[in-house]
Order: sequence, then structure tokens, then C-alpha cells
Amino acid sequence: MKSEDMRARWFAGSRTGLLVIGLALAGGGCDQGSQTQALPQPKGAPAAPVVIVSQPVQQQIVEWDEYTGRFDSVETVEVRARVSGYLNQVLFKDGQLVNQGDALFVIDPRPFERALEQARAELLQAETKVENTNLDVERGKPLLERRVMSEKAFDDRANLMREAKAAVKVAEAKVKTSELELSFTRMTSPLTGRISRSMVSVGNWVSAGGAANSTILTSIVSQDPIHIYFDVSENNYIKYKRLAERGIGAGAADIGAVVEVALPDERGFPHNARLDFLDNRLDQGTGTLRARAVIANKAGLFSPNMFARVRVTGSAPYAAVLLPDDAIGTDQTNKFVYVVGEDGTVARRSVVLGPLHASLRVVREGLSSAEWVITRGLQRARPGIKVTPKREALAVSSVPGAAPPGKAP
Repeated sequence: MKSEDMRARWFAGSRTGLLVIGLALAGGGCDQGSQTQALPQPKGAPAAPVVIVSQPVQQQIVEWDEYTGRFDSVETVEVRARVSGYLNQVLFKDGQLVNQGDALFVIDPRPFERALEQARAELLQAETKVENTNLDVERGKPLLERRVMSEKAFDDRANLMREAKAAVKVAEAKVKTSELELSFTRMTSPLTGRISRSMVSVGNWVSAGGAANSTILTSIVSQDPIHIYFDVSENNYIKYKRLAERGIGAGAADIGAVVEVALPDERGFPHNARLDFLDNRLDQGTGTLRARAVIANKAGLFSPNMFARVRVTGSAPYAAVLLPDDAIGTDQTNKFVYVVGEDGTVARRSVVLGPLHASLRVVREGLSSAEWVITRGLQRARPGIKVTPKREALAVSSVPGAAPPGKAP
């Protein structure tokens, strides 16, 4: 019994000791937490990032729609022979400018000269026969009156005279045909323009006939003026018609509207053309309408089949809000800008963009000209954080006619 009592007392003492140690550790932990909360905050917190902010440029502008155009000559001629024969002469240099009426080719004229001589001889023969039959009729008139000649014999003489006169007309027609064919042996330029190379060398046989059988000798294209063709989309054409109905602008729906043209190596659109043709229906396959403008080409700068950029008026004049592309962010298909409030807080604005105008982007919706937009340091800004804005006016030297906004204090 004594050993059991001693064992019970030993267990009770152990539990009491463990409880005292646990309380001591708990008290020490509470004291350590109290000391941690009492520590002061560090004084080296990061400062608000510095960003450059600017107000958008507001300017009265007109939007333009650009297309790819192709030049084509106003007149194009394929020179073909009208009579067959051997080519005797080529009277031009390949690629030179020719005037209307300039001699180009000569086909050997001798066979046609002989044919003309024969036709003239046949005409003379027919005219001689007319004179003889006319004399026979004159001699027969008194014989018919005296009843020495029958009416049948006299009528035969008159008929022979009429046949002889008809033969004269046939001979005259042959002479004219021979003269015409002889003139065709000397081919001249039907228009003023630039000629291509000679397709046939001297001494070769040249065939006349229809377009499928005749020999093409060369081609000529007119140079001044020249046409430029371009295709207008269906939606844009409807837009131009709506503008025309409201009496606004003169886009690609009005004959006579100004069309601006630029070659691939030119900046801006230095050449002016005038719209002179719109097709009568849209192309079903492409959904576009063929348009044509005419442009002066005195210097010969433009050549048929050359490509160029074409632009036409695409909107009425309006006050546009303009920003540089560097100030515009993108989130998949969404465009946005960061604006800074009076307290330096950054906010995000979703915007709808328009075309470029003199190196600045048109902002159609989502932004006013009075807001301050982050133009540099965009990567240091996030919606909701505070920044240190440094205000600067946008450089507007590349925007003709734009007045720079007032510099903020």
C-alpha cells in the first residue's frame, strides 16, 4: 500500500510541474508578442513613381480613306497591219514618244502600186466603152425616127451604154480600193503617246485580218492625262453617299471630287486628281465598286500599270482629340489610356481609336481634351496607385495648324 501511495504522489507532482512549465512558456510568448507590436515602422518606404502626363491635342480635322490604285492609259492602241505584205521599214526607235500622224512602218508597196495601175487601166477601158456606146446611141436616134432601125435594136444600144456606165463605176471603186490599200502600206500613229518596241523585224511577212489573225506590230499608250483606278468598299461607298446627301464634303461618291495621289516613295499626297467615273454596279465577288480618277502627267512621271496610294475625303470636319500612339496601351482587343487625377491617383480609361493624323492618333471615344494622360512612364503606372505627375505639353510641330495646349503650372 505504501508503494502505491508513493507512485500516485509522483504522478500528481509531475502533472503539476508540466503545468507550471507550460504557463511559464505561454507567459514568455505573450511578452514577446507585446514587444514585437511595439516596434516602430521602417522609415524607408518607396516614393510614388514619376510619370510624364500631357493633355490631348484638340484640332479640327477631316478624316481620309486610303486605297491602293493602279494607273492606266486613257487611250491604248495595238498597231496591226491592214494589208498583208513584207515589212520594208521601221521608222521609230523603241520606246520613244510619238505624235499623232507620225510614220511608224512601211510594208513593201510595189504589189499595191501595180494593183492600182491595173485598176486605173480598167477604169480607162470602161470609160472608152461608155464613149463608144454613147456614140452608137446618138447614131441610132435618127435611124429610129426614120424607121430604118427597129426599136429593139435601139434599146439594145441604150442598154449597152448603161452597162458601160455601170462598169465605169465599178472600175472607179476598184481604183479607190487600190489607192486605199496602197495608203495602208505606210502606217502612222493614230494617237500621241509612248510607243512600245517593234514586234516584227524588217523582212518578215505581216498578216492583215481580224484581231485573231493579224500581226501585232507594236502598241501605243497615251501619256497625258492618265487614269488611276481604285476599288471602294461597299461600306465606304455608303458612307460617302450619306455625306453627299447631307451636303458634307466631296468623297468618292461625287463625280469631280478631288482625289489625292502619292507614289510609294513619296511622303504625303502631293498630286491631285479628279474623280471622273464610278462603275454602275458593285463587284459581287469582292463587294467593291470600281472608281476612276484622271490626273495630269505632263512630266511623264506616271506609267500605265504603276501602283500608287490614293486617298479621298472620309468624313466631315470635326474637333478631334489626338494622342501619340506611345500613350495608348492594349489589352488583347481593348485599347486604353492611363489618366492621372488631381490627387495623383491613376485611373484607366477604355478608348475607341480612329486613324492617324499627322503622327498622332485620333481618339473617338472615352477621353476628353481636359484630362491629363500618362504619355511616358506607362510601365510604372497601375490603376489605383498614386504617382508623381510631371506635366508637359505635347509636341505638335507635326500637326499642321494645331495650336499647342497651354502649359500647366
